[in-house]
Amino acid sequence: MSETLKRALSGAVYIILLLGCISYSKESLALLFGVFLVIGVYEFCKIVRINLYFSLLIAAVAYFFLWDQYNHLVAKTIITSISILTSIKLLLYLFNTEKTGFRMATNYFLLIGYIIIPFILVNYVAIGIKGYNPKILISILVLIWTNDTFAYIVGKNFGKTKLFPSVSPKKTIEGFVGGIIFTIISSVLLSKFFIESKILYIWIIIAVIVSIFSTLGDLIQSKFKRVAGIKDSGKIMPGHGGILDRLDSIIFVIPIINLFYLILYYVS
Repeated sequence: MSETLKRALSGAVYIILLLGCISYSKESLALLFGVFLVIGVYEFCKIVRINLYFSLLIAAVAYFFLWDQYNHLVAKTIITSISILTSIKLLLYLFNTEKTGFRMATNYFLLIGYIIIPFILVNYVAIGIKGYNPKILISILVLIWTNDTFAYIVGKNFGKTKLFPSVSPKKTIEGFVGGIIFTIISSVLLSKFFIESKILYIWIIIAVIVSIFSTLGDLIQSKFKRVAGIKDSGKIMPGHGGILDRLDSIIFVIPIINLFYLILYYVS
């Protein structure tokens, strides 16, 4: 079997599984991302070299008790804040060209804020005003895929200026801008015809958040792998790598989306 066919088949299985579980119920979504979390923790432990069994215990306890606490505003605010603080630390790490690693205690903090909490928060994103609404999470995933696709297409055909050559030499500023433009267009279409939302500006803001932070999430994961001296975070998806290779954009975007939700709530 050719590498291209392997990549296409594993990608199709991944998308069908993802969209199917999200669409079916909040429990199937929680189960799927619980499995993804276990794999993601394994891959992260391998990259930063922390104890796997202790990390899995932390992940299992946190996910079990928190995945359905989306109506608990205090808990939601606290864990979102922890994840945002972790994101800030990772951004400083990304832009510090001399920093190549963290202390052991910091790696466990990253495990919680960068890996475990975003997988929990995925369950919160799918909750709308009237309860579980899979269209919200599906739309965010579509926006992430749109950004990745058009950033690649525009960058490949028109890209000349490197975006972050020390970490990802193939990304360009032109591709980044193209990704933002097409993601905004997609958000308008999704808002009007799929979600049927009457508040268009919210989805335009979400599109901008997705474009910026999915790109940053991809760059951060690329730096982790570059420092660790590996090409992929894992091998579970033939032709695509590991779970963190596929979800690096999602796990960095989701906390920012939750922060945006909380801001809207507190302001209103």
